[in-house]
Amino acid sequence: MIFYNLQATQVATFLIFASMIAFLKGTFVLKNPAAVQIDVNGIGYEVQITLNTYSKIQNLEKGILHTVLLIREDAHILFGFFDIAEKEMFQQLINVSGIGASTARVMLSYMRPDELARAIVNGDVRTLEGIKGIGKKTAERLVLELRDKMTKQPLETNILSLKNNTLQQDALNALLALGINRQAAVQALEKTMAADTSLSVEELIKQALRTL
Repeated sequence: MIFYNLQATQVATFLIFASMIAFLKGTFVLKNPAAVQIDVNGIGYEVQITLNTYSKIQNLEKGILHTVLLIREDAHILFGFFDIAEKEMFQQLINVSGIGASTARVMLSYMRPDELARAIVNGDVRTLEGIKGIGKKTAERLVLELRDKMTKQPLETNILSLKNNTLQQDALNALLALGINRQAAVQALEKTMAADTSLSVEELIKQALRTL
C-alpha cells in the first residue's frame, strides 16, 4: 500500500485500522495478474493477488476482495482474494515453516484452494512438488503440518449454498463468532433453511443454535 501526504501519526492510526481490514469493496481501477488497485470511497489500495483471483475479477469493474495484511520491517503488503476459501488457504500456508507469502501466492496461482486442500489431506506429495519452488521436503512438511487441521476444519469452499446469500452468510459469521465449528454451523443453517426460508437473520441464528 502507498500513503500520500499523511503525517506519521495518521499513518500509525491507519495501520492499526488496516490490520483489521477483512475485505475491500470498491472499483477495480487497474488490474494485472499480480496486483490490483481498488478504489474504496476515494482511497486507492494496491493489493497483491493470485492468478486464481485475477481470473475471477479480470472482467469485473467492481467487486470484493477478502484481504490479509502482512507487516514487515520494510513494507506493509495487502493480499486480496476473490474467495474466502482462498484467503483461508493462504493463511494456513504462511503458518507453515518455510512457506512465505510469495510462495503461498505462487501455490494458489498453480492450484485452486480445494485442489490444494485435497492434495494435502490425501498426502499427495507428488502433486505438491509439481508447484514451482516446492521441493519434496517442503511438500512433506505441508502434509505433516496441515493435514489434520484441514481434515478437522475444512476450508469454506463450495460446501455452502450460502456463499452469495448475505443473510445466510451473516448467520454463519455469527455462529462462528460464538465458537461453533464451521462444518457444524453450515449443516445447522442448511437444515434450518430447508425447513423455513422466511426467517430473519436473528431467527435463523436462534433456530440453527437449537439444532446443534
